Amino acid sequence: MDNVFFIIFTISVLLILHTYFFYPLVMLTFFSNYKGKRKEFSSIEQDLPNLAILIAAYNEEKIIGEKIKSIFNTDYPSEKIRVYVGSDASEDATESVVEKLKEKYKNLELIKFKSRVGKINIVNHLQSLGDEDILVLTDANVLFKTNTLFELIKYFKDEKVGIVAANIIKESLNMAGISRQEIVYLSMENRIKAAESNALNLIMGAEGGCYAIRNNLFSKVPSKFIVDDFYITFQVLIKGKYALFNPNALCSEDVPSEVRGEYRRKVRISSGNFQNLFFFKQIAFKFWRPMGFSFISHKVLRWLTPFFLIFSLITSAFLAGNSQFFSFILFLQILGFLFPLLNHFFRFENSLLRFISHFYFMNFALLHGFVKFSKGIKTSIWQPVKRNV
Repeated sequence: MDNVFFIIFTISVLLILHTYFFYPLVMLTFFSNYKGKRKEFSSIEQDLPNLAILIAAYNEEKIIGEKIKSIFNTDYPSEKIRVYVGSDASEDATESVVEKLKEKYKNLELIKFKSRVGKINIVNHLQSLGDEDILVLTDANVLFKTNTLFELIKYFKDEKVGIVAANIIKESLNMAGISRQEIVYLSMENRIKAAESNALNLIMGAEGGCYAIRNNLFSKVPSKFIVDDFYITFQVLIKGKYALFNPNALCSEDVPSEVRGEYRRKVRISSGNFQNLFFFKQIAFKFWRPMGFSFISHKVLRWLTPFFLIFSLITSAFLAGNSQFFSFILFLQILGFLFPLLNHFFRFENSLLRFISHFYFMNFALLHGFVKFSKGIKTSIWQPVKRNV
């Protein structure tokens, strides 16, 4: 019986190491600077496509004005831009801020929803309003740089390109809480996506804060889905088009530091991840293809890591009775599970301890998200996390 427990323990640990260490190591070592076949791209002087910029907003009075100004201050021709802001029954001054800016920006439109419908239903509706060639989906708190739009759009000259993700730089005025860990983790995610894009012409989901997609490739998202960006990206890949990450398409986003609110956000996203896992499960079974291998390595195993941690803990407990080594491993695992609680009370200053705590924090949220998914998701309506702006 001990042999069975040892095999389960070993497989669980190797799968965790694959998704968090081996796969990122290979991608970053061999493909960070790999460019593959050079793709066609436009120059700023060429005839560029018309853009529809879609923003779903709920109570964004503090940032929506700056967001809109950052769009029109880019070097992309303003006559080729139309901005659609959908207000999800905002209760603050979001709508009045947008109304005032409409006087200055004639290509700005405000669509008011009388009751909460959620981001997905807003984006689905906004997409149907225009006939622009390219859609840019972006969050209200993601601020554009001068070249953001052009860098997002330039690769669409290649007909094989279906979607391009921006490089969203995470910033925080307050490095307390989990801000530092989130910034490092998300920065690493961007580096992995860049390597996947270089090597395979695909990414495992454009980050919803900012990405561009051909209008004719947009797939309306089921109304109760939560992680719409992953769903939309995978639909593009299934149609045989490229999904790229452009590290030069820079924009910035504030990272929340409040732990409780961020935990709720991660639980919500995690439940949406499991929606996508079961919806696209046939891709995972084709693990010998680049898309299937990346899906399993980068996403599926990461989403299943809470279960691997539990399996390794249980098997260690059985093996500890006859092994000092596994007694020590069991102790370390129990300590690891307690780290988020210990960090809450003692506020670790050591970076390594904080990142261990964050690892278990994320996996608790994943497990909680799976429980919510298993009970059935009733709505995609969201409550934004308190930000530092």
